[in-house]
Amino acid sequence: MRPLDEDALSVASGFSLAEREAVYHVIMTRRDVRSQFLPEPLPDDVVERLLTAAHHAPSVGFMQPWNFILVKSPTVRARIRDAFAKANEEAALMFEGERRQAYRSLKLEGIVEAPLGICVTCDPTRSGSVVLGRTHNPRMDSYSTVCAIQNLWLAARAEGVGIGWVSIFHEGDLKTILGIPEHIEVVAWLCAGFVDRLYDQPELSVKGWRQRLPLEELVFHDGWGRSER
Repeated sequence: MRPLDEDALSVASGFSLAEREAVYHVIMTRRDVRSQFLPEPLPDDVVERLLTAAHHAPSVGFMQPWNFILVKSPTVRARIRDAFAKANEEAALMFEGERRQAYRSLKLEGIVEAPLGICVTCDPTRSGSVVLGRTHNPRMDSYSTVCAIQNLWLAARAEGVGIGWVSIFHEGDLKTILGIPEHIEVVAWLCAGFVDRLYDQPELSVKGWRQRLPLEELVFHDGWGRSER
């Protein structure tokens, strides 16, 4: 380990009002996109910026456990869509009555409509068996990978690119289709493409599946369930 180098530090300050408002605007208007994708391909420089944003996410022990498999092939994406369809029907049967009917009415992916698929994976072996910060929580590498996905998602919103996270798969099916080694964890399949319209509110809220919970019900003070300051 090198000693602390004061020259490596720079002044930290808040952003200007316009910059701060832009950050919050990106956060508040980010959406999970399923059906608004435009067919035009994403330029390589845009994809490079999105991946660079993802690669600058925080990672426990600076292990950077992520990989990104870029999938443009219509044939491969069709196989991924078929894997989703199989798992999605299994998921529908887990709901009952009107809830099952409502579930089946939802469009939950844009795998073949989006011009680009991004499979985001996590390699738990990248930094060895003992990782700074993961010594007592073995899931920290997966959590770090999720931070990379969020970085990519927010950068995409700023670029006018829609992202849809598809999670309804059997992991083994994706590993088989994409040739992913057994020890690698599949964290996300992301549908990516330009969009010209987005829902004002999350789509599941607009379509009545669930509504956003009040923040005040989710904040405790100095211990679980303590709502008073």
